[in-house]
Amino acid sequence: METLVLTHAYQPVDRISWQRAVTLWVADKVEVLEAYDDRIIRSVSIAIKMPSVVRFVYHIRTKRTGVKFSRENVYARDKGRCQYCGRRVTRPEATYDHVVPRRAGGRTRWDNIVIACLPCNQRKGGRTPEQAGMRLLSKPQRPKSLPPTMRFTLPMGVPDSWKQYLYDLQYWNGSLDEE
Repeated sequence: METLVLTHAYQPVDRISWQRAVTLWVADKVEVLEAYDDRIIRSVSIAIKMPSVVRFVYHIRTKRTGVKFSRENVYARDKGRCQYCGRRVTRPEATYDHVVPRRAGGRTRWDNIVIACLPCNQRKGGRTPEQAGMRLLSKPQRPKSLPPTMRFTLPMGVPDSWKQYLYDLQYWNGSLDEE
């Protein structure tokens, strides 16, 4: 079982093991906001519910690193919308389109990849948007950062106790209500 970690300002930043969460709680670095009702951790002297969501008590510094190029981060940058028609697409149905096709020298980089729905991707085919008579909604570019809730991937079937802290992720992968 995993534990969702929030900043002091209630922003999701990571998933950790329940053992690590208990260690941080014992060290007074986090407070437990939610616990798994059906999971009990027992020692010789105490019994506690397994933490599901913890929050850092004090401000923590986060590393400032460049945004890594990945399918998930392209999806996050484009906010889960087809960059040709604007239709919202779930993570599983999203396709990745080379604006300048590979056969025409297009590279797999931030400035040449966009999210597209399957019909738009098929309509464009191996042509540039101009050749296909299509227009991009926004110019693809490397993002300076991603929203805090996009800095880690989520497992399928997110626990119910996490959902109120992950409201921004409903379009992320369509898995918030799947169990």
